[in-house]
Amino acid sequence: MKIMNCPLNGPRNISEFVWGGEVKPMPDPAATSDQDWAEWLFLENNEAGIVREWWCHVPTSFWFIAERNTVTDEILKTYPAGDVFKSRVDFAAKAEKQS
Repeated sequence: MKIMNCPLNGPRNISEFVWGGEVKPMPDPAATSDQDWAEWLFLENNEAGIVREWWCHVPTSFWFIAERNTVTDEILKTYPAGDVFKSRVDFAAKAEKQS
């Protein structure tokens, strides 16, 4: 049985989690084309080695970041997303500026 350490709930069976994609910088919503948004949303780098990824603990809907070696599938570290992202994007304010 594979165990992942959830930053909120502690060690849990891997079956309780879903993968959410790579952690990557978000493009500027006000200056990005539809094509660039689609690429950012749906295309992954799929690099071999250590990557930062979004994971969700499904029973609690808690999203966090894990560092995982994609070659060995070893989970090296998990931590709350707030450790990386210190502020939220205000999409409503950006939409008003475009109007």
